[in-house]
Amino acid sequence: MGELFTIVILLGAAVIAVPLAKRAGLGSVLGYLAAGIVIGPAALGLVTDVDAMLHVSEFGVVMLLFLIGLELKPSRLWVMRRTVFGIGGLQVIVTAALLAAIAHWALGFTPPIALICGFGLALSSTAFVLPMLAERDLLPTQTGRDGFALLLFQDLAIIPLVALLPLLAPDGTAAAAADPWRAVGEAAMALVLVFFGGRFLIRPIFRMVAASRTHEIFIATALLVVVGTAALVQAAGLSMSLGAFIAGVLLADSEYRHELQVDIEPFKGLLLGLFFIAIGMGLRLDLLAQSPFRLLVLILGLMALKAGVIYALLRATGRKDASARQTGLALAQGGEFGFVLFQQAMADKVMGAGEAAELSLIVTCSMMLTPLIFAAYERWIAPRLVEANPQREFDALPDDAPEVIICGFGRFGQIVGRLLSVRRIPFTALETNAKQVDFIRRFGSQVYYGDPTRMELLRVAGVEQARVVVIAFDDITSAIKLATEVRENFPHITLYARARNRRHVYLLMEAGLPPENILREALHSSLIMGERVLTTLGMTPLEAERTVRTFRDHDEAMIVSQFAVFQDEAQLIQSSKKRRA
Repeated sequence: MGELFTIVILLGAAVIAVPLAKRAGLGSVLGYLAAGIVIGPAALGLVTDVDAMLHVSEFGVVMLLFLIGLELKPSRLWVMRRTVFGIGGLQVIVTAALLAAIAHWALGFTPPIALICGFGLALSSTAFVLPMLAERDLLPTQTGRDGFALLLFQDLAIIPLVALLPLLAPDGTAAAAADPWRAVGEAAMALVLVFFGGRFLIRPIFRMVAASRTHEIFIATALLVVVGTAALVQAAGLSMSLGAFIAGVLLADSEYRHELQVDIEPFKGLLLGLFFIAIGMGLRLDLLAQSPFRLLVLILGLMALKAGVIYALLRATGRKDASARQTGLALAQGGEFGFVLFQQAMADKVMGAGEAAELSLIVTCSMMLTPLIFAAYERWIAPRLVEANPQREFDALPDDAPEVIICGFGRFGQIVGRLLSVRRIPFTALETNAKQVDFIRRFGSQVYYGDPTRMELLRVAGVEQARVVVIAFDDITSAIKLATEVRENFPHITLYARARNRRHVYLLMEAGLPPENILREALHSSLIMGERVLTTLGMTPLEAERTVRTFRDHDEAMIVSQFAVFQDEAQLIQSSKKRRA
């Protein structure tokens, strides 16, 4: 009954806390942490066995790394080697050296403890950072790639750090010194077994299980691979998550990759949530209450130093300012491997229990503050930094008069420009996004930074001599303003405009554009795909083409007929139902 009650408490706390945290814009990680604090020993005390919770839920991190490994083909991992071993190695060494110096000279730790403190706090939390970035769709970005590379090196770094701890023991003998080399040998042997097993054994096993057509056994096999690999490398003294990651990488090219992702994902999500709850439960509020100001300074100092080092290293290697800031803030906390290092140091009698508890509290608090600080940065600081950037002057425009002016040179405007270039028809492209202008110019296209909604800029661009103006940006308000002013000031111009949706079409028609000069951005590609679907289903190409043409004519006639009532929602709905019938 007690275990069942514990499960009910854990699930109930997660169900209440996570939606509330996400609604507040703080993310699910902070919700899990808050749930852990409330039900843990520091508050209500509904669940007290924190160590058991951490032991079980650690498999959430293991499965997370396995799934990440499935996404990384070995070829892609080789491409990332400079970021992983170059920037990642520098980050750990520089951060550890600075933290160790502060721990020794400012806090009075002995050199061995200061060194352990430096390396333990230099490691960040894979379990915190990757879900936080995934929630914000940042994993495919430069921020996500750099963050993952640094975390991967940290996962590798924990191996020699734990192995070399006995050398720092006060009674370090020759036997103690020999232990690390034996540990390194065992670790290397475990990695070799994982590599060859993943290459030559796992795929035949999955092939045999798949042939049985028993889905639950396939799921059991997937779990066996993840947990078995983790157990093997843990027995050799390595990180379980590192073994799972390597197993995932070795299966990234296999035909079972997508099936494995689908089967492991639910277990990963549930166990990772329990891991965060366990971290919240383990928060030592009693230590925090004893010296809150000192601990707050240490926690914020740690986060500021780590964020600063990561930011500086990424900027020095050419990363953009915004991406370097995001990565620095995301990895500013301590990590779960810090707990491992401190506990092992205590077991090897290199560090006392009080020092280990205080350092673990700093790691826990920094982990809890990270989602909060990152959310605050995204909501309040990042937009202000963008607004604070000085606006550069608009580009000087050429004197020659073009036949066409393209307003907006994103993916839509670029296609129009390329067609004109093929026929050697001169045009001037104006774009308000300075980064987009610089990016396109790198590929040899001529585009100018300027605001096409300003009539004086259009005059300088040669609109009075032009024959056509193409409105290719998707901002509805700016498009209507530009269309109206061009129609009023330059009636000889033929206007074409891109429309995002039907309402955009109606507003452009209201501004004076004929419906045949307005193109809905997704209409033609959707019709082509629909035609191909019809032919795949057995319809003859001629019949499919006739069906699409009839639909297009009907839809265009519907646009014209509904223009008179598009402001009246009730009549618009009635008209749509009649037309559909």
